[in-house]
Amino acid sequence: MSKTKILIIDDEMEFAVTLAERLVLREFETKAVGGGEEAMTLLQKNWKPDVVLLDLKMPGLDGLAALDLIKKHDPAIEVIILTGHGSTASGIAGMQHGLFDYLMKPIDIGELIVKIKEAAKKAGGTISERSKNK
Repeated sequence: MSKTKILIIDDEMEFAVTLAERLVLREFETKAVGGGEEAMTLLQKNWKPDVVLLDLKMPGLDGLAALDLIKKHDPAIEVIILTGHGSTASGIAGMQHGLFDYLMKPIDIGELIVKIKEAAKKAGGTISERSKNK
């Protein structure tokens, strides 16, 4: 069975890389990028994550704008916003744009794993599982 692919988008690269390493230890395949533009370049090169962990507040392309681009690129990718600067309004806006969930930093890794697994299941499982179902 293929590993669930996770794309982490956060302008705080130390946080993104550390989270990626923690997820790899839990049997996920991860990539970490520093912003929405870099993420879109990766997606356009056909690296397809099952779940995206997305920071809300980033310079340039913010989280909600990146969410819109990700969903336009592939509506099946589930997106979870992780933020330390959230508000109810931004959470509601995200949900209206197809967000799977909205979590506040710091996040408990166990809680995050549960949310990632739920999002991957909603997306139809891992990429290889979706291919088998076609």
